[in-house]
Amino acid sequence: MIAVLRRELGSYFKGVLGYLLAAFLLVFAGIYTMAYNLSGYCNNFEYVLDAISFIYLIAVPIISMRSLAEERKQKTDQLLYALPVRLSAVVIGKYLGMLCVLLLPVGIMSLYPLLLSRWGTISFANAYGALFAFFLLGASLLAIGLFISSITESQVAAAIITLLAMLLLYFMSGLASFVSTDSSASLIALCVLALIFAVILQILTKNPIISIGVGAAAVTALFAWHAADPDVFSGLFPEMMNAVSVFERFETFVGGVFDLTAIVYYLSVIAVFLFLTVQSMEKRRWSE
Repeated sequence: MIAVLRRELGSYFKGVLGYLLAAFLLVFAGIYTMAYNLSGYCNNFEYVLDAISFIYLIAVPIISMRSLAEERKQKTDQLLYALPVRLSAVVIGKYLGMLCVLLLPVGIMSLYPLLLSRWGTISFANAYGALFAFFLLGASLLAIGLFISSITESQVAAAIITLLAMLLLYFMSGLASFVSTDSSASLIALCVLALIFAVILQILTKNPIISIGVGAAAVTALFAWHAADPDVFSGLFPEMMNAVSVFERFETFVGGVFDLTAIVYYLSVIAVFLFLTVQSMEKRRWSE
C-alpha cells in the first residue's frame, strides 16, 4: 500500500497537477474570503466553505479520472494485480494519494480562521467543524470518482461520467423538489432508481439474469408496498433525496451544527465505494 501511495503522490506532485489543483481551490477560497469575511464584514468562515463547495464539481473529476482508468487503458493494471498485496491495499493506496491532493489546500485553508481572528471574533468551533466536514465531503466524492474510474478505460470518459455524477449530487435536493409529493410520483421515481441500479449492476457483473432479476424484484416490491400502504409514499422520494444528498448533509455544519450522523454517512459512502472499487478490480482481474 505504501508503495502505491508513493507512486500516486509522485504522479501528482512530481508534475504540476497536484499544485495546480491546490492553487485552483485556494484562489476561489481567497476570493470568497475577501468577499464574505473582509469586504462583507462577516465573521463566519463556514459561509466561504459553503460557497466554494461547487469547486468539487471540477476538482473531483480531474483528480480521480486518471487513477484507474489510465491504468486499464495502458494495461499497467496487470502490474497492480501482480503485486504481492491485496487489491484492497492497492485501492486504499490510490485513494490516500488523492486525499493528499485534497489535504494540501484544506490544510492551508485551516490557517484562514486564525488570520481572520486578528480583525474580528471568529467561532473556531464552527469554522473548523465546517472545514472538517468540507474535507469529508471531498473525500466521499473522491471515493465515488475512484469507483467510476475503475469501470472505464478512458480518462475522458471517467471525467465526463464523474462530472455528471457530481452535478446530479450537487443538484439532487433541488431536482427532488420538482417531484410531486403525491404517492404515485414517488413510486414512479423509486422505480426509475431501481432500474438505474439494475443497469449499474449489469455493468459490474455483466450478468443480465442477475441484473434483470434484481430490477424486476425491486419494482415488484415497490408496487406491492404501494398497494398495501400508499400513504407511506407521500413525499417519500424528496425526503430520501435530501437524506442521501452529500451536499445537503454539509449544510448542517455550515449552520453551526456538528452533525455526527453526517460524519457517519460520509464515512459510510467512502467505505461503500471503496468496496465497490475493489470488487470492480477483482472482477476484471479474474475475467482476464
